[in-house]
Amino acid sequence: MSSDAFASPSTRESALPGGSCDVLVIGGGPGGSTAAALLAERGRHVVMLEKERHPRFHIGESLLPQNLRIFERLGVAEAVRAIGVFKPGASFVSDEHGNKVSFSFADGLNKAYTHSYQVRRAEFDELLFRNAAARGAEVHEGTLVTDVALGGAQGSRVTARDASGREHVWHARFVIDASGRDTLLAKQQGGKQRDAHTNTAAIYGHFRGVAPCEDCPEGNIAIHLLDDGWCWIIPLPEGITSVGVVGTPAFFKRRKGSFEAFLRESLDASPSIRARMEGAELASPVTTTGNYSYRAKVMQGEGWLMVGDAFAFLDPVFSSGVMLAMASAELGAEAADTWLDDPARAEPLLRNFEHKVRRAISSMAWLIYRINRPVLRDMFMQPSNRFRMRDGLVSLLAGDVHADTNRQLPVLAFKAVYGALSLAHRAGYRLRDGKLRRMPPALPAMAAE
Repeated sequence: MSSDAFASPSTRESALPGGSCDVLVIGGGPGGSTAAALLAERGRHVVMLEKERHPRFHIGESLLPQNLRIFERLGVAEAVRAIGVFKPGASFVSDEHGNKVSFSFADGLNKAYTHSYQVRRAEFDELLFRNAAARGAEVHEGTLVTDVALGGAQGSRVTARDASGREHVWHARFVIDASGRDTLLAKQQGGKQRDAHTNTAAIYGHFRGVAPCEDCPEGNIAIHLLDDGWCWIIPLPEGITSVGVVGTPAFFKRRKGSFEAFLRESLDASPSIRARMEGAELASPVTTTGNYSYRAKVMQGEGWLMVGDAFAFLDPVFSSGVMLAMASAELGAEAADTWLDDPARAEPLLRNFEHKVRRAISSMAWLIYRINRPVLRDMFMQPSNRFRMRDGLVSLLAGDVHADTNRQLPVLAFKAVYGALSLAHRAGYRLRDGKLRRMPPALPAMAAE
């Protein structure tokens, strides 16, 4: 399907009549649009409610190879390619180590998908939203869900308010919460928990004139490792580059002036980033986001489930957000479709849905929880492919988590070496030039665990 197919609003959008439907999807981002499209294709009456109007700004612009399979299933692979920057992998840059390392997705254990794209989320999200409508979903924008009364087998009552303030009510047999960081059902049920392993926030903007990463493959996302966090630099279409810093509370406490001044000051503090940002001009407002990581206690029940960020959100260092949202929506749509015909037969599918999503999140979380620790940084910046450890790491970076890459020998070997190096770190040793070397006592060291 060409990108022209998504150029105009769907004819299925109407004047918010309310009423009954098989499935009501809360949120029109990548997760919601994926679930809505797949269920509508199966002949279900799907209503999708999005609180904003597309196109709207969003971060999470760097996609993973495992998104490609879902794009093909949705029929949007060519349309995404047309709006994206080809992304062959990821590059990590460390001023501390004085070098940069690039990981190519083609080196991963899964050879089916070996690249991805960087996209402007405003275009990408609208493309998926219009695709859901084109495939039969009834879509409504500028429509804020204000209450969900879950009713199990009797159906749920969903109340929403349109842009003019009018209230509308739907009776849905099944509800999918794809409300993203609004986490509507998790908040309503009082079951949202901050992730105790991470406590970060982000500050970011779009720039023009950012220099390319020297000696990095064209199109790669660049992750610059900083003392109190990390920085993303993502090439986007038309000469725009997304630049953001994710840091700890200690990092943000240093801010004294405006957010724009703080972002520029933070970028300028890194020699490798400063060299790329010289002459760059801001092309968007500077935005901040706090309380990054969280997880809901429960993600599915009788007649409802959560997908994507509505259930959990991890630090975006490995660009897993959109992939996890779309993959969980795909699994969730299958379970919901079965539930509509036979709730009893759907029970194992719902359990499998939750198990797979939690396992996928845990696979990515293992890396995310350790990205600011010296041992993992040493391993990233001096990668070894003994026992195919580097290839296994690439598979995790590519988002190949539903295949249970986490249990494959290369990944297990990588984790075992991490454990051994952590013990050595406690004894005062660091990995340098592929060898363990005792570090001077005066050298600051972060806790290994």
